[in-house]
Amino acid sequence: MNRAIDAHIHLDMYDELQASAILSELEANKVEALIAVSRHLASCKATMRLRSLAPQRVYAAYGYHPEQALPAEEDLQELLAWIRQHAAEMVAVGEIGLPYYMRTEAEEQGGSLDLAPYIRLLEQFLRLAAELDKPVVLHAVYEDGDIVCDLLHKYGIRKAHFHWFKGSPQTIQRMIQSRYVISITPDVLYEDDIRSLVRSYPLELLMVETDGPWPFEGPFEGQMTHPRMIHAVIEQIALLHGRTSEAVAERIMHTTKQFYGLHTVG
Repeated sequence: MNRAIDAHIHLDMYDELQASAILSELEANKVEALIAVSRHLASCKATMRLRSLAPQRVYAAYGYHPEQALPAEEDLQELLAWIRQHAAEMVAVGEIGLPYYMRTEAEEQGGSLDLAPYIRLLEQFLRLAAELDKPVVLHAVYEDGDIVCDLLHKYGIRKAHFHWFKGSPQTIQRMIQSRYVISITPDVLYEDDIRSLVRSYPLELLMVETDGPWPFEGPFEGQMTHPRMIHAVIEQIALLHGRTSEAVAERIMHTTKQFYGLHTVG
C-alpha cells in the first residue's frame, strides 16, 4: 500500500476521542497527512488546536463554509482578521464557496435563497486569498461552479481546489482548461456520475479526500469515515484510468504536495 494524503477532512467535527484515534492511526494506515478545513471562527480555532497535536500530519485551511447562515458583519471581520493573523500557519483559505444544497432545499420547499450576499461573502475570502497568496478550497457544485470560475478569474486566483465536485461536461472542461484541481471521495466506488468525472478529468489534476466525518454508502455503509478510505479511492481511480495503483498514488501524492506546498514526514 502506497502512502497517501486526505486532501479534505473536517477533523474538528469528530469528537475528541475519534479525532485522537484518527491521528494516532495515520502512520499505521499509511496516511501521510490531512488537509483539515474549517467552517467558521470556532471551527478555525479547533482546527488550529488539532494541528498543534500533529503539526507534521495536520495542515490547516481556514474559512467559512457556505452551507450555513450568513455571518454578522462584525463576526465576519473578526474571522478575516483572525485568518490574517494566523496566515503563516495555514496552507489554504477554506472551506469557502456557495450554498447550492441549502438553496435547492429552500426551492424544494417553495421558498428561495438570495445568492447575492453569499457571492459577496465569497468575494471577501477570494480577495483575502489573493492578498495572502494562498490556494482556495471550494464548495461549488453544478451551476455554482461556473459562478466561482468567473470569480477566480476576476481575482486572479489560479490555485483552486474544488472538493467533491459535480457539474456539467461544459463546466468540467472549463475547469480542466483552467487547471483547477478536484478531489475524489469514496463514493467513486458506487456513484456512476463520479466515476464518469474521474474518467474525464486528467490524472495530474486529481486528489483524494474523505470529507469526513460525512458518511458513505456501498462498502463503507455503517462505518465511521476514516482517512484510510482514500486508499480504496486511489485503487478505483487507477482502474478508471487504466494505470497501476502505485503510479496513481505517486501522481496524486505529488499533485497534493505541490498544490499545498507540503513538506511532510513521509
